[in-house]
Amino acid sequence: MLCSAPALAQETSAAKPASRRMAPVPFKGVDYSGVYDCRGMDSHEGPYNGVVTLELVPSQSHGEYGAYRFKLEVSGYGEYPGQAAAKGREMGIFFANTDPAPKDYGTGIASFAKGKNGKWTFTKYYYEPEFKGGNFGTETCFQR
Repeated sequence: MLCSAPALAQETSAAKPASRRMAPVPFKGVDYSGVYDCRGMDSHEGPYNGVVTLELVPSQSHGEYGAYRFKLEVSGYGEYPGQAAAKGREMGIFFANTDPAPKDYGTGIASFAKGKNGKWTFTKYYYEPEFKGGNFGTETCFQR
């Protein structure tokens, strides 16, 4: 079935009837909220240390899916707020430096594991398409 753009825009911009809304389902996933100490390796900048804060957004989390506020703080580089979405032990993350000038923003994927101390750790690979012509790196983070 073909749909014209104005009709699609009209339908998506209007409030959906209750029968077409997603029913609320309680969050049953793992809550990764907390503060994490991180060691990273950036392809342009080299090694660095940072602190990640993850905060579950309960109103946007349901079933096995978790929605999070994300913030990375790196001394000398600033803050990188963003958001994340998790399913199981995997999390997709978007982040952007608060200073837009260097175009220091990107997307990462993190894998979580529980350490012997009962706290979470994660490793993250990230890609930044515009920072210094393109960039990537890794982080390993340990929950406090």
